Amino acid sequence: MSRLLFLSLRDGAIGPDVSMAEYNDVLNATGLMPEQLERRMIPDEHTPLGSLDGFDGIIVGGSSLNITNDEWSPWQHHVDEVLGEVVAGPLPVFFVCFGLSWLTHHLGGSVAHTHPEAAGPTVVKLLPAAAQDPLTAGLPAEFAALTGHTENAEPHPAELELLASGPTCPVQIVRYGDHVWASQFHAEMDHAAMKARMDFFFDYGYFPAEEYDAIVASLPGVNTTYSNELLRRFTAYCGLN
Repeated sequence: MSRLLFLSLRDGAIGPDVSMAEYNDVLNATGLMPEQLERRMIPDEHTPLGSLDGFDGIIVGGSSLNITNDEWSPWQHHVDEVLGEVVAGPLPVFFVCFGLSWLTHHLGGSVAHTHPEAAGPTVVKLLPAAAQDPLTAGLPAEFAALTGHTENAEPHPAELELLASGPTCPVQIVRYGDHVWASQFHAEMDHAAMKARMDFFFDYGYFPAEEYDAIVASLPGVNTTYSNELLRRFTAYCGLN
């Protein structure tokens, strides 16, 4: 049976709960069964990636890590090594949010705080290159997604193919080579998942606390059909359906 790996980059007291919520969000977004998606956490500098034998692709979840931290912790250095191993391997990979910044930095590009997006909806606009990509071809030229980040890729390195931009963040979807993708937005989220994530990270600076109620009230009106479709197409690319 074909299987995917969900690689979780969460730590601390809430890490396991956030990781499980993200795992369930991926199941909901893709339609996969639990036996088709294995979850592994990298919660500290001592946990190895482990064998990738038997997997057909990898989805890497978000993280509270920031590439632009003045100093990287031992855990962040370990995460950097693990993700380098993942990208260097043969399996298809889909990075969510933090992974776009990581991939940009890994390839020599710049990461900054010039286009942060508060937790909530964003607009994704496909670029011409998207018409030839297996994950984005045929999607609407513009669609909604849910996001929340404090740092962003700027500009993307030449090795990355820019597939989508947006009015509030210029780098929204990229591809590296022919089997590695990253989205700045959370392709796994629907409105319920966004509220849950906001509750986990209420004091992390992803949104003004006084705007919480208004943001949550607006979430059910955000159509995440096409942002979730990216993950469904990724699973199909990996041989699952």
